[in-house]
Amino acid sequence: MTLKTRLQDDMKTALKSKDKDRLGTIRLILAAVKQREVDERINLDDAAIITVLDRMAKQRRESISQFQNAGRTDLADKEEFELAVIQSYLPAALSDAELDQLIEAAMTESGASSIRDMGKVMALIKPKAQGRADMTALSARVKARLSATG
Repeated sequence: MTLKTRLQDDMKTALKSKDKDRLGTIRLILAAVKQREVDERINLDDAAIITVLDRMAKQRRESISQFQNAGRTDLADKEEFELAVIQSYLPAALSDAELDQLIEAAMTESGASSIRDMGKVMALIKPKAQGRADMTALSARVKARLSATG
């Protein structure tokens, strides 16, 4: 079953069970997927949908932080719920050990030896970690690792 089919089935289930919050979030996801399909005139595969979900999750994390800093816990709670629904469609997150292995393998494969090689390393890691790790945090880890070697 494709991710898009799963989303559509879950939307129907949420509609039947009158779960308005979950239904609204799934509709947001499907709207974002449809928008990208229309903009690019393509049908998105699971990998592309994961990229859309990853972007949506990142937006929610940033919003949660801003709402909490502003003392708007009601809005932060709503964003946290949406983030949980979005994350339920993303693949399982990578552990720190798995991230370290990815970084080491990419550094070896690209021959990276200094911070100037960061682009090469990230280009190798991104397809494997997309949707499974916070890319900003991963980028910081790669930068720290390359700074230590160079």
